[in-house]
Amino acid sequence: MLEHLNRVNNVRILSVFDPLFQTYGNIVKGYDFTSLIDYMERHTEIPESGNVYFPSIPEMESLPIYREIQDRMYGGMPIQIGYCNGRNSTYNGFEYHKGSEINIAVTDFMLVLGHTWQIRENCFHVGDEQVFFVPKGTAIEMFQTTLHLSPCKVRDEGFKGIVVLPRGTNTPLENRPEAEDGEDRLLLQKNKWVISHPEREPLMKQGAFPGLIGENKELHY
Repeated sequence: MLEHLNRVNNVRILSVFDPLFQTYGNIVKGYDFTSLIDYMERHTEIPESGNVYFPSIPEMESLPIYREIQDRMYGGMPIQIGYCNGRNSTYNGFEYHKGSEINIAVTDFMLVLGHTWQIRENCFHVGDEQVFFVPKGTAIEMFQTTLHLSPCKVRDEGFKGIVVLPRGTNTPLENRPEAEDGEDRLLLQKNKWVISHPEREPLMKQGAFPGLIGENKELHY
């Protein structure tokens, strides 16, 4: 699969098991995510177009693995478990959070990642990112300094992914800062700072900052 993806794309795609992933995150080991994956396979669907994202699913959070992730991986801090399913193939936006994000690949997918320290005056330049292939069944931690957004599909039927974050992340803001410069300009939802390509209409309609400079790129599969 990785060899094929590199053949059909004009950007380098690495495995998350490559040492270069280590500045973006870790491979999560020592947990049994079978119950979460089973729920995703039995109870969630991939939309016909676009993506769906749900920050918190009570049925997933009622499973025993929830407490184990919260107590061990997040040191007892409140968390939420949700999912993102879809058919995305573009990387025309980035987000980051204050606190690690855990992704569990229910299907194969790709992630386009960057570093927060590559942001200059709220802008990120296309070409500074790195694309990683995440095999089905792999769990990764993305550091809070890692820019990311929706996974990208590697098959026609799309992708499914479990998303674990500090509780409240990606929910509506009660008070949005009035500042029009600095990091405050990127804050779009609770614990969610976003940079969008000007052509990504869904993010721009939400008020995201048009700071992704360069080509509106699409990954092939």
